[in-house]
Amino acid sequence: MFNKGNMSKMLKQAQEVQKQIENVQNELDDLHISGESGGGMVKATVNGKMELLDLNLQDDILEEDKDMIEDLIISAVNNAMTKAQEESQNRMSAVTGGMMGNMKIPGM
Repeated sequence: MFNKGNMSKMLKQAQEVQKQIENVQNELDDLHISGESGGGMVKATVNGKMELLDLNLQDDILEEDKDMIEDLIISAVNNAMTKAQEESQNRMSAVTGGMMGNMKIPGM
C-alpha cells in the first residue's frame, strides 16, 4: 500500500529527475562533436541535438570526383552524429540512473 508520504517522496524525485533531464537537454545545445573522413579531409561538427553546425573541406578534396566527395561528406556527418548520439545517451543515462535502459530517443 502507498501512503501519502511515499507518494509525495516519489513525486518529488520525479520532478528532480525531470529538472536534470531538462538541464542535460540544454547542455546538448552547447555540445560540439566532430567527425571526420578521408583522413581528415572532411570534418563535420554537430551539436548534441544532432544538428549539423559546421562542415569543413580541405582544398585538396576539391580535386576528387563529385561522388567521392559526397561519400566522404556523408561519412563525416554520420561519424559525428554517431558520436553525438552516444554522448547524449550517456548523459541521459547518468541522469536517469539507467532507468531508460537501451531506449533510443531521437534527438537525445
